[in-house]
Amino acid sequence: MRKSYGDPIAEDLRFIVKSVVGEENFIDMTPNRSNNFCCGGGGGFLQSGFKEARLEYGRQKENQIVATGADYCVAACHNCHAQIHELSEHYGKGYGVVHLWTLICLSLGILGPNEREYLRDDLKEVNVFHPESAM
Repeated sequence: MRKSYGDPIAEDLRFIVKSVVGEENFIDMTPNRSNNFCCGGGGGFLQSGFKEARLEYGRQKENQIVATGADYCVAACHNCHAQIHELSEHYGKGYGVVHLWTLICLSLGILGPNEREYLRDDLKEVNVFHPESAM
């Protein structure tokens, strides 16, 4: 999506993230939009079995994320989420990784307790939705 649809889609995604987390909490990467770096997990590489090569390839994305100083990295796709989560653990930088849909559901108060596995303690209890209480 980064290269195929280009900057207009990147702007739409930025609008969504800023709306959910607040513009003051949004930190952009450099480079960004359609010039952003690949995480190294897409195109089947995540499942290829070449873990060390994949993590080394992802080092550029890791450095880019760390340079922002952000507490969380938002990932829109499952492959990016899995790769970036593993990069954070492998290189020991400790930032969290959150799916875009998770942030949207969290902001709406509809993220169930069982959908918070990748959230750190600072977000685990925010707007907890208990399905049994909705009846």
